Amino acid sequence: MKAVQFTEHGDRDVLEYGDFPDPEVGPDEVLVDVKAASLNHLDIWTRRGLPGVELEMPHIPGSDMAGVVTEVGERVTRFEAGDHVALIAGVAGGGDEFSRKGDPTLAPDFHIIGEHVRGVHAEFAAIPEENLVPVPEDVPWEVAGSASLVFQTAWRMLVDRGELRPGEKVLVLGASGGVGHAAVQIADYAGAEVYATASTDEKLEYAKECGADHVINYEEEDFSKEIRKLTDGRGVDMVVDHIGEATYKQSLKSLVKGGRVVTCGATTGPDPGAGLNYIFWNQLSVIGSTMATPGEADEVLDLVWDGTFEPRIRETLPMSEIDRAHELIEERQGFGKVVVIPDSEL
Repeated sequence: MKAVQFTEHGDRDVLEYGDFPDPEVGPDEVLVDVKAASLNHLDIWTRRGLPGVELEMPHIPGSDMAGVVTEVGERVTRFEAGDHVALIAGVAGGGDEFSRKGDPTLAPDFHIIGEHVRGVHAEFAAIPEENLVPVPEDVPWEVAGSASLVFQTAWRMLVDRGELRPGEKVLVLGASGGVGHAAVQIADYAGAEVYATASTDEKLEYAKECGADHVINYEEEDFSKEIRKLTDGRGVDMVVDHIGEATYKQSLKSLVKGGRVVTCGATTGPDPGAGLNYIFWNQLSVIGSTMATPGEADEVLDLVWDGTFEPRIRETLPMSEIDRAHELIEERQGFGKVVVIPDSEL
């Protein structure tokens, strides 16, 4: 088969789209003929190299895809050939105290397909049965292949970890990205008043289309000061921050007393300084969130499949143009998700 791969960490020039051995299907696995996949910022970090993560080389990136089942292992019971499926990339072995209580994202061995093990930017992928969800046949491949990671991540952040309530004020940073534009839609759906930041007026208009009530161009304004103006000095109840060092202090300053920052990433750096004095005096909470439980993923993806939520596609490219796909993410060009299609499907 053909697959996106790299044999060493580095810039975009380490990526290639070439021959790779066909996957072998284990007894609990499903072989998927990939019809569409998509990128996340995680793919950039994986390509560059993450501290403490040792990959088997060559590595196939990719944590989002959808396709058709072509073969199932002998112990698989949920799927059969011809089924449409999408990937849930979080993996846990089970048997630990957290998995038994229903939250495998807290398991000691929790890891992500595409980040810690080979991913799905390929013509075929052999995936554990438990990491697939059924997709209705009327859902377009671009939607099915781009929704899972960002919508499950944003859903857990806002609904489970953040405990968002109707009427609360929510600030979503980086609303033009995958998680950002999903969070705007979910916050609006939950009945919140939604504030969103982006770097251009065009991206801000897209954020409004996704449900933002107020938008701020962070290239032109200090968003924490603007939040104070827009809320008559009060601040917001929740900040969704996946950016990290560049925004953390402003995120804290944007909160009402007793408010909370929910974070799922740190694309500009992981060590912003804790700001403990500001946190304890204002009784703020900083809450971490990673991926989602299978139940949370099922819940939000049902709302994608029925059209309540919509992953916005900034560009669709053949997998052979994977370097361009990475460039779009790295250079923050456009709004929403970047989809890649196996060249054999074009």
